Amino acid sequence: MNSDFSNDFPTGGKIYLNNASVSINPLDCINSMHDFLVSYNALGPDSLESQPFVTNQLRNTRKIISQIIKCQPEEIIFTQSTTDGVNAVANGMNFQPSSNLIIRGLSHEHHANYYPWLRLSKKLEIKNLKVDKNGFFQINELKHLIDNNTSLVALSHALYNTGAILPVEEVGEILDKQNIPYFLDTAQTIGCIGDFDVSKTKCNFMSFNGSKWLCGPMGTGLFYCRKDSTQLLEPMNIGGESAMIYDETKLAFKDIPDRFQTGFRNYVGMAGLEASAKYLIGFGMENIRKKVMKLANQLRTELSKIPNVILYGPNETEQRTSIVSFNIKNQEPSVIIEKLEKKNIILAVREISAEKLVRASPHFFNSEEQIEILLNELRKL
Repeated sequence: MNSDFSNDFPTGGKIYLNNASVSINPLDCINSMHDFLVSYNALGPDSLESQPFVTNQLRNTRKIISQIIKCQPEEIIFTQSTTDGVNAVANGMNFQPSSNLIIRGLSHEHHANYYPWLRLSKKLEIKNLKVDKNGFFQINELKHLIDNNTSLVALSHALYNTGAILPVEEVGEILDKQNIPYFLDTAQTIGCIGDFDVSKTKCNFMSFNGSKWLCGPMGTGLFYCRKDSTQLLEPMNIGGESAMIYDETKLAFKDIPDRFQTGFRNYVGMAGLEASAKYLIGFGMENIRKKVMKLANQLRTELSKIPNVILYGPNETEQRTSIVSFNIKNQEPSVIIEKLEKKNIILAVREISAEKLVRASPHFFNSEEQIEILLNELRKL
């Protein structure tokens, strides 16, 4: 595939480096959504012809996402966001009053993978897996926290603030041997981590979305439920798509994915997500990883040469994503972001607990020239 993305990713002339939040949609995605809507209208929504048209679209999207994470297609449930998947587990598991739940770093974690668990503290114990400045934890500390009442461990695969990649496979081995359910938030890895095989993590549940590193439209979320873990969750919602009646008054849930997917209607988003996923696969997942890390390393290396710059996250390339977080002494991150945006350069303000920082997150459609333009503007501050 052509490495010149200027015509494939319409950015309006801006240098967009906020892909860890929401990425740019390729034209393939935009055109696919347009074509889907035109065809859907022509068929007549809710006509006899429309249902197989929609069903085929969902099947195709589910198939390509399952290829990316290497699972069975029926283990993919469509949602609206990563948050939906977190809540599906937090609210769907049958926790006992004696249960405890292990999460990493408390407020060091992203809100979406913290608040739903924190709310459970009213009825069970929340154990904090302590972290260092980059967000890493000691495996022995995890082993120490686990006891006979541990009902779930919830982790992020990579961190939204420092970019640190956590040892999720090593954790999975420990939990699998003790038959402890395992949830992963992979919002910051699917689409930029390279080749990924969910079975190697041994997680029971995983949530991510289509609008970050997969370059899909907003409102597209993916929830992975391992087939043998289905009965661990009570669906949060119920409707005609997810259940059936027998003996007039008795309800039975359908198999996955329908079991957890009642009321889903973002068909056009799935058309866009399929197109974006195909585009990324065409470039190559390992090629994406190599490209984004080349850009991230370029940015980190040059930032380290600028006086008063403070860098966050691990230095080792293999231990982080392309997220590059930093501060400039005596300058407010929000002011830096505003100044850059006036130059048509888009970054974001994020935080490590209470400390605000500037976050850049290049994707594979960004270029070395764009990184250098950003660096030149930062040198002027």
